[in-house]
Amino acid sequence: MSTTPAIPLEIDVQSVQQLREAGTEFLFLDCREPSEVATAHIAGTMHIPMREIPARLAELETHRSSRVVVHCHHGGRSLRVTQFLRQQGFAQAQNMAGGIEAWSLEVDSAVPRY
Repeated sequence: MSTTPAIPLEIDVQSVQQLREAGTEFLFLDCREPSEVATAHIAGTMHIPMREIPARLAELETHRSSRVVVHCHHGGRSLRVTQFLRQQGFAQAQNMAGGIEAWSLEVDSAVPRY
């Protein structure tokens, strides 16, 4: 059994920003399409489109025992990616509830809404 305590499936945008401000190490994964990333993105994120996650899982391997926060536009796709990652053994994967839309509204209004 893992010694890592279970963490909630979802995390709100303010909590993600607090992690960043505190310098907490985590992978911030953007699973949106390339055209969406071209429109708006959060600095410091790693981009892998949702449909490519299974084929590119090896790129995430070094983060298997770390926190991984996944985001998309509103939180639906990233929730599915989070659930997939947890099934693959990424026990600390979390969905950023509300996605980049909530981030723009509540954390950084410089991030364009679309």
